[in-house]
Amino acid sequence: MTSSELETPPLDTARRLAEGGDLDGAAAILAELAAQPDSPDQAQAAVGLAVVLDQRGDVEGARAAARTALATGHPEFAAQAACHLAQGFEREGRLEQARGAWQAVLGVGTPGYVPLAHLALARLAGEVGDYDEAEAELRAAIETGYRAEDGAPPPDGPEGDMGAPVAEARVHAAQQLADLLIEREEPGEAADVLLDALEHASGEDAARLRVQLGIAHLELACAEFAGALEEGGEAQVSALAIELLARTLPLRGRDDAAGQVWAYGLEHQDETLASEVRLRYER
Repeated sequence: MTSSELETPPLDTARRLAEGGDLDGAAAILAELAAQPDSPDQAQAAVGLAVVLDQRGDVEGARAAARTALATGHPEFAAQAACHLAQGFEREGRLEQARGAWQAVLGVGTPGYVPLAHLALARLAGEVGDYDEAEAELRAAIETGYRAEDGAPPPDGPEGDMGAPVAEARVHAAQQLADLLIEREEPGEAADVLLDALEHASGEDAARLRVQLGIAHLELACAEFAGALEEGGEAQVSALAIELLARTLPLRGRDDAAGQVWAYGLEHQDETLASEVRLRYER
């Protein structure tokens, strides 16, 4: 075996140094590689340098390294660099800069990172109260998540296999979109979103989605019971709708509304209806 065969690649040496706590040594190697535009390792080295410099507390240096990686346009490491920038800006509360960095992830277009960027953009939109934008980004996260899983293989690099994060992002997007739709009094649409997500989920993901689907169905039930009251009808049917609505609302944390429903029935001008409600209330 020749000495060249025994030689350790610089990236591996830098990684071992960083893992051993020698951040200065790792940074020196990575900085040299990142400064070589013609090197096939430039993008990866620049991302690694950004991580190491962040660990050393050199935030601006880390951002400069991340921008170097982003400028290469590498499908994997440029996307990682943009994610690094975005997360750093979010930690500092610099939401506009974070939004720009997440948009850069979309610009790189690596399938495994696109759903994560849409999910992050939805979060940022929600923080400023732009719920229409949040809904659009959540739907995009779900759609691109399916495409990432069904299309090209996930990226494979220092961040590890992105398959699991993509699936997780898709599930989280479905849950958040369902929450948003329920808040907008669209529980039927929320249920459709969750049912679609359940077709591709298993284990803990499926359990979480099923619980949320149950919540959407509770909201649907409340809407139907209220609708039955608005339609009118015979006293027994209306009394049953009042009871079911009043007993379901507390499951959604709406005790005051439940009390108002009971009062509506108990004090109803139709004595037959009020009597039926009284029997149901007291049992």
